[in-house]
Amino acid sequence: MAGVGSYLKKHTEALVKDVGIEPACVLTGKSKATLGRYYSDHPEHMDRFMPIDAVAALEEAASYPHVTSALAELKGITLSHDDRRANVKEKGGVNSDVIVLSQRFAMLMAEYNQSIEDGVISVNEAKRLLRETLLIQQILIDMKLHLEEESV
Repeated sequence: MAGVGSYLKKHTEALVKDVGIEPACVLTGKSKATLGRYYSDHPEHMDRFMPIDAVAALEEAASYPHVTSALAELKGITLSHDDRRANVKEKGGVNSDVIVLSQRFAMLMAEYNQSIEDGVISVNEAKRLLRETLLIQQILIDMKLHLEEESV
């Protein structure tokens, strides 16, 4: 656990520094000293870690999900970072997700049709197909979240 704890503390520090110490204090409601203890490598603070709600608040403001990414790496999980941070929450729900999904799927099929014309999918064509596939995956995640909201 010592290696894992140290690894998480380094990423916690990166998260706080990404957001900035003063804004991090405001977002979490914690003092500078408390935030410092969460990433301190001193023996008396080795068992102190940032609460998950504070991590979530900071990662919302950060440029990258440092702690979530570190946790995923520790479990051998690969994350796909969605950088589509909209300025306004989307008003649509499942119905608009279905429309966007069908449009994206049509674009994927058109891209596939164009890529396979010569019987070989080149590296660049594969990258374009992968990009479309990832966009479809993001739409499906949005749809899942909307369905979970509606089922509550």
